[in-house]
Amino acid sequence: MNLEDLRRHLQLEIRAARGRLDREITCGYASDLLSYAMAKARTGCVWVTLQGHVNVVAVASLADAAGVIITEGLEPDADTIEKANAEGIPILTTELTTFTVVGQLFELGIPGVDDLDER
Repeated sequence: MNLEDLRRHLQLEIRAARGRLDREITCGYASDLLSYAMAKARTGCVWVTLQGHVNVVAVASLADAAGVIITEGLEPDADTIEKANAEGIPILTTELTTFTVVGQLFELGIPGVDDLDER
């Protein structure tokens, strides 16, 4: 499944890097602590968070994440959108809670990083 498929399934809004929605999703990860995301997010993951500041883009770039979903109606600030566009990191938003988004990712068959570690 790629980000565009996921966007349609979850009715996500695109905030940055519209042209990169063809990235394939390998797994999902959810955390609001940047240090945890840096340590645990994997290449191709979709990262679910409440954070909307520019450091999210840096962490997603370091992790080579497929994209970021910002939950609970929070909007990334202008600097974050600008940086995400420059780095090619898709940012999607939703009114849904992080819990609900993660549940929907699971229902769609997207494994968590723990599932990858067990392989």
